[in-house]
Amino acid sequence: MTTVLTTEPGASAAEPASVSPRPRARVWNWFAFGLTTAVFVVLAWNRRWMSDDGLIVLRTVRQILAGNGPVFNLGERVESNTSTLWTFLLTSLAWIPGLRLEWLAVLTGLICATGGLLLALDGARRLAGSGRSVFVVPAGALVMIALPPFRDFATSGLETGLITLWLGATWWLLVRHARRQANEPVVLTALVIGLGVLVRPDLGLFSAFAGAGLLVLTWRGWRAALMWIAAAAALPVAYQIFRMGYYGLLTPNTALVKEASNALWHRGLIYLADFAGPYYLWIPLGLCALVSVFLLWRKPVDKRVAVVVAVPLLGALALALYVIRVGGDFMHGRMLLPALFSLLLPVMAIRLTRATVVPTVALAAWALVATGWLRTEYTNLSRPMNEATGIADERAAYVTESHHTHPILAEDFDQFTAIAEPIRALLPSGHGAVLVRTEQGDWHLYPAGTGRSVATFFNIGGPGMLLPLDMWVHDPIGLSNPVAAHTTPYPDRRVGHNKYAGIDWEVGDLAEGTTAQLAERGDFTAADLDAIRHTLACPGTQEMLASVRAPLTFDRFRDNFVHAIERSGLRYDHSPSTTQTCS
Repeated sequence: MTTVLTTEPGASAAEPASVSPRPRARVWNWFAFGLTTAVFVVLAWNRRWMSDDGLIVLRTVRQILAGNGPVFNLGERVESNTSTLWTFLLTSLAWIPGLRLEWLAVLTGLICATGGLLLALDGARRLAGSGRSVFVVPAGALVMIALPPFRDFATSGLETGLITLWLGATWWLLVRHARRQANEPVVLTALVIGLGVLVRPDLGLFSAFAGAGLLVLTWRGWRAALMWIAAAAALPVAYQIFRMGYYGLLTPNTALVKEASNALWHRGLIYLADFAGPYYLWIPLGLCALVSVFLLWRKPVDKRVAVVVAVPLLGALALALYVIRVGGDFMHGRMLLPALFSLLLPVMAIRLTRATVVPTVALAAWALVATGWLRTEYTNLSRPMNEATGIADERAAYVTESHHTHPILAEDFDQFTAIAEPIRALLPSGHGAVLVRTEQGDWHLYPAGTGRSVATFFNIGGPGMLLPLDMWVHDPIGLSNPVAAHTTPYPDRRVGHNKYAGIDWEVGDLAEGTTAQLAERGDFTAADLDAIRHTLACPGTQEMLASVRAPLTFDRFRDNFVHAIERSGLRYDHSPSTTQTCS
């Protein structure tokens, strides 16, 4: 999908038009943009909520504010959040008095998403004509705001709103350079482009195309190009050095948990169909393509325009292929939203002509139907999940389980408060315990060799917000649990949740006593605990545990950095009954 820069008579495609802007066009354009964003804000606000993954981020923010560093658990250096910039953005705003962190995350996400949408619209307006006398109407923007996942994840506590802002800002800056309207130095645009991997690591794919586009648009020789590349890489490289030395890994821990290097094409295609099918996405995408053809017909395409249009199209293709390759996600639509937003950037707003009126009206009709009626087949079920694929309407699931129309605070989730309250009462004073919940719902306490209390939950965001910061909150999936993160995945489990190291791994790792003593209550077998302790005693595993639990000295930082590649590849079988060979 492409659109074209059309210029005023006598003006070149690369130069601003010399004619005075018509006030009516300017007023109309900003009215259209204002109305579009206002509708989006209202629709997104009406679906505000907080996800458990968003609460995971907020526990890390609490640890930073408490002086414990960017960790989920005090005493364990595990990077449980995928978006570095989102974590530190929320931390930098946490000084606002009287505002709970949950509300801060919801509001910041919505503001970021709104800002990104506005920048995307204005970038497309600038692309549609060199002067402000061009009348434009929203097109791609209608597609995005009509989709429930785009509105849902504008809040949710996750980084999706920040992704939208970064994509919109990068696009807007590139268009300004293509139009030679940018007063900012090129190095500023390079810095923004470089932030992509800190917003989310896979956005590095978009950054690569955006960086190449910037070099083509602003080429001034190799010396300047190297300076701009250095500016773009400065912050990501600095943080990567910190990550490898502090956490001891090449990537966020979430990449290990999801085995982001594995290829699951078939499951990724299922995820794509799950997103595109319910909303008949081929209709709006086809209409946007048709509009592009009308605008291109018999119009010469300026080379600079071709470059700035190619960047989001190639970026969208790369992002979509990556998501499909890794098998998608368990949250409906979420991981494909950046690719779709990028794909639609050139047509976020289009020039209003006789040829574009009919497809624009058709697009608005689809948007109205999609906003009001199109949903997945499982959205309104008592358990809003496709049982066959494991993909869920995450917001609907949290609304159903919390019994709140807008679950925001950790206390809004009954399942979290029901867990946290008895645990706080059980926590021993003066020594730690490994807390194990039996199938009957009782809690068994085993003495912890670390001196810290630890409990394991499938969802860790809510309990993490409600339990003390000096208590370890682990999960069998591995988001906060380094032992589980390095296990091998189960082939048929839900995407993103395909690792599972049960509570026996927790007891084998952290509980004090012989395996025979620990097995007396019947929660585990001594044989399984022996096998787990054998695996954890392997030199590679011991070195991995030291990288996250040993005091952070200069030597520890250096050792973590040097061995980060090797450590990132460490895996051992998830089944205790499998004989493990120390490598």
